[in-house]
Amino acid sequence: MTHSVEHFLGWLRDAHAMEVQATGLLRGQINRIESYPELTQKLQQHLAETEAQVESLGTLLDRSDRGRPVLRDLTGRISAAAQGMGSVFSGDEVVKTTMAAYAFEHNEIALYRVLIAAADEIGDSEARDVLQRILSEEVAMAAWLETHLDVITRLYLMRDERDLQAKR
Repeated sequence: MTHSVEHFLGWLRDAHAMEVQATGLLRGQINRIESYPELTQKLQQHLAETEAQVESLGTLLDRSDRGRPVLRDLTGRISAAAQGMGSVFSGDEVVKTTMAAYAFEHNEIALYRVLIAAADEIGDSEARDVLQRILSEEVAMAAWLETHLDVITRLYLMRDERDLQAKR
C-alpha cells in the first residue's frame, strides 16, 4: 500500500471517529437545550445528517482490509460524553455549547478538505463524492451557527436579564 493511501485511510478513520463523537455531542446538546427551539431543531437535523455520515464513512472504511476503528469510536464516545458534561455546570451553557459546536464544525471542515484532496490524489472518485457531500453539510451547519451565534447570545442575555431559564 502506498504512503498516500495509508495517510488517506488514517484520516478517514479520524473522520469516522470524529463523526461518532459528534453524534454523542449532538445528542447531549439536544437533550439539555430547553429554551431555544430553533437551535434544537437545527441540531436534530444535523444529528440525522451526522448519523448518515457515520454510515457513509464506515462504508468507505469497509472497502479496505483495515476495517472499522472500534477503539477510536469508543474513545470518541467517551470524549463526547466528557465534553458534554463540561458546560452543564456553567451558567451560560447554551452560549458555550454553541461556540464549541461552531469550532467543532470548522475542525470537521478542515479534515474533509484534507480528505478530498487525498482522495483526488489517489484517484478515489467514489470517496471524493461522498466526502464532498459531507463537506457541504458541515459548511452549511457552520454557516448556520455563524449566523445564529449572535441571535443565541442576545436571546440568552435577554432571558437571563428577565430571570427566565436562560442557560439552556
